[in-house]
Amino acid sequence: MAAPRLALSVCVLLLAVITISEGMRRVGPKRCCFNFNETPVNKSRVVGYHRTSQRCSNSAILLKTVAGRQLCVKPTAPWVKELISYLDSKLVPGEMSNL
Repeated sequence: MAAPRLALSVCVLLLAVITISEGMRRVGPKRCCFNFNETPVNKSRVVGYHRTSQRCSNSAILLKTVAGRQLCVKPTAPWVKELISYLDSKLVPGEMSNL
């Protein structure tokens, strides 16, 4: 009678350890934006962009500059829409804008 209880206890403990370790993994988005750059950025300073995950609380665009920095900007800003159109027009067919 003790052996089945011991085996059940070990299984429950093992499942608890697995559940806790899986819960500690980072499953969320890689990068979200909470502060936004409001100043328009010159087209020549931007080499690419990508949108943040839909799981982020704020919808945002991450601009990658020639210096390798990433800037958070609001996708609804008129200058951002114009910049994205410009960057998309520079793409070679089959190339992706996401860096």
